[in-house]
This record gives sequence, structure tokens and C-alpha cells, in this order.
Amino acid sequence: MKFTQLGISAPILKALEAASYTNPTPIQQGAIPSALEGKDILGLAQTGTGKTAAFAIPTLQRLSNQDKQSSKRVIQSLILTPTRELAIQIQDSFKVYGRFLPLKSTVVFGGVGQGNQVRALKAGVDILIATPGRLMDLVQQRHINLSAVKIFTLDEADRMLDMGFINDVKKIIKMLPVKKQTMLFSATMPKEINTITNQLLVNPVNVSITPVSSAVETVGQQVVFVDNNHKMDVLHNFIEENTNESMLVFTKTKHGADKVVKELNRRNVSAKAIHGNKSQNIRQKTLNEFKTYQTQVLVATDIASRGIDIHELNFVVNYDLPDVPETYVHRIGRTGRAGNTGIALSLCNFQDKSLLSDIEKLIKKKVEVMDNEQYPLTDFTPKPKQRPARSRKVKVTNDKKKNTSPATKRTKDAPKKSKKSRRRTLGQDRPRS
Repeated sequence: MKFTQLGISAPILKALEAASYTNPTPIQQGAIPSALEGKDILGLAQTGTGKTAAFAIPTLQRLSNQDKQSSKRVIQSLILTPTRELAIQIQDSFKVYGRFLPLKSTVVFGGVGQGNQVRALKAGVDILIATPGRLMDLVQQRHINLSAVKIFTLDEADRMLDMGFINDVKKIIKMLPVKKQTMLFSATMPKEINTITNQLLVNPVNVSITPVSSAVETVGQQVVFVDNNHKMDVLHNFIEENTNESMLVFTKTKHGADKVVKELNRRNVSAKAIHGNKSQNIRQKTLNEFKTYQTQVLVATDIASRGIDIHELNFVVNYDLPDVPETYVHRIGRTGRAGNTGIALSLCNFQDKSLLSDIEKLIKKKVEVMDNEQYPLTDFTPKPKQRPARSRKVKVTNDKKKNTSPATKRTKDAPKKSKKSRRRTLGQDRPRS
């Protein structure tokens, strides 16, 4: 199938042709025709399958087809996305697809000063791409008015909700007009978010390209069993075996990412980290250096990795296995994109074998075990069981029995007496034996 068969307007087709896009992906084939008709869309597809174009193209076409009623631009489309990197990526896509249209778009996100973003909003925009936190801030400051929104898109819905944005999302939804087109796209659709999708969408067209449990078929999945103290050795060997290849390495924590980068740099490997503690300018600079091959290894946490879209990335390494199996699917989806092949290597210690089992149950296949004669498992200590959190007991006293008169009550600012001093005070009226 060609883009010309989907009912797309001539200016957008011209822009797609200029960007060398000719064949739509399955998610685009399923979503674009219905979205062009103004129907609500529930799109479920893995990362790297073209979800952005699936909502960007219909949004641009529907807004460009309507009659101009006012010379002043107002926000008619809102795209809500969880991370700064992904927001920037979506904005870039709108610029590509809307190259020959008289529509203006802008992006707002936290981590940077709001001055330039506010100036862009005051100049007038038709399409706004935003992260929840900065959007709420600018709405409260009355720099953004959402009353004219006609098309609302919630992108990466699963991660948006997993990251704790659900309350902000609900508040933002209340600011939008009741009558609007809503499109919700996600790589996975956990049961926990079914409630909000039912509230958001009205008779949606369901476009499910692959089941939640499936992993990208173009990615070769491998695992090496290794103790924690030798993970770096295995990673370093893997990098040396693929000297000229870029690699995206995942860790569970920000501290872990920085630690891996420090050790790789010590071993003369060009590596940088990207995570939430880095400023937006540093994150964007680091990402650009990775995309332009100035940095060979990018070490990232899961949240920061959203928005990393590199078509020719051949290797992903799970330095730490994720606690949530669906996160594994997200991670390996960074490679094998746009029909290319890739390798996803996971480093698994004895304690995390249960996490690997959960992943294999989800993807319904066994991950290939690679030989590791140089650094075999030696630590077979069982994973410690997590104790349930103890509830703190609150001692309730009887106020009638408790002397709370000002003369005996110690004030907040009064110095606390030592034990010796208290004993002397309490016993000063007693006769000595």
C-alpha cells in the first residue's frame, strides 16, 4: 500500500515524498483513514512502528481543511506526551509532515526556562505538543487556553500513567471541550489504564497491530548469565567485539547510569548518560552527539529513553533487567526499527532469573542464552524476600490524665533535658535512704 491510497491531501503527500516516505506502516494504514473522518482512535503498536505519523498526518489535514474564522491563531490541537525528548521528536515530525501547510506548531516542556516557549505561544499556534508539568504551569499562568481544542492526542499513554501523570492528565482533560476528537496511542495497554481510556474515547476505532506480549520480531534477543561484579567486563567485551557500532545501554537507576559511564570512560570507551537529573540542554546535546556518532555508548534510564528514535541503532543492552516485563519490550524496541534488524543483549545475575522468566512469559518465547566461559556465575545467593512494610503504632494518651498545663508542658523551643538532669529533678523531693 502507498500513502496515496489513504486519502491524504496533496501538500502532505508532497512533504512525505520529500522525506522519502512512500509506504505506510500497519499502524498508519489502520489509523489514518478513520482519523481523517474525525473518529476517535485507540492505537496499540510497538515502538518504532510509526505511531507519530498515524496521528500527526490526520491532525494536520483536518486542521488545514477547515475554514478560517479568525485571523488570530488559537490552539486547536493538543498532543500530550510524557517526556521532553519525545515531545521534541513529535514536534520535528509535525514540521516534516506539515512543511507545505500554513499551520504553526510549537512544543513546551520543563527543564528549561519558559521565556522562549511563552513568546512562541503569544505569537499564536495551531498545534501544541506538551509535557504535563509544563503545560499545567503555563495554563495556571494563563499563557495557554485550551478551550478551542478540537483534536486531543494522548501519546505513550502507558508510560504517561506509569510515570504518575494520571492526576495531571485528568485535570487537563477537564480543561478541554467535551466535543472533540481524541486519539490515544501506546506501545502497551495494561489493564490499569482501561478506565481512563473508557472515559476518554467515544466509540473508538481500535487499531491493534501486535499483541502486548509480543516483542519486535526483527530483534535478536540474547542473555548472558553473569554476576554483578563482572557485568562491566561482559559489557566491555561486547563493545570491543562491535567497535564501530552505537549501543544504547539501560540501567534501573540514575546513579547506576552514571556509574556505568564512569567505568566505560575509564576503559577508554566514549560513553555518556541521559537521565532525569540532567538538564534539558545537556540531555539534548548528549542525544545529538549519540545520533551523530560522536558518542558510541548512550547509557539511559527507562523514562529518559522515551523519544530516542534512531533508525540505524543495531544494539541495545539491558545492563539491569527491568522489574516490569513490559518495560523490556519498550527497551528492545529502540532497535530493529523501520524494518532494520538489531540485537538486544541482557545481562542477568542469579537473583534476577525470576525477572527473566516473567519476560519470557510475556513475550511467549525463550531468550537465547549465550556462552560465558570467561565470567561464569558463582554467586547463587537467593534473592532476599521483601518484608511487608510495618505500620507505625500511634500511642493514644488520655488528655484527662496527662498534665498539659503551661507550667509543666515543655515548649517546642525549650532545650531537652539530659537523662541525668531529669533523674535529679524527679528525685529532688525524695528523702535519701
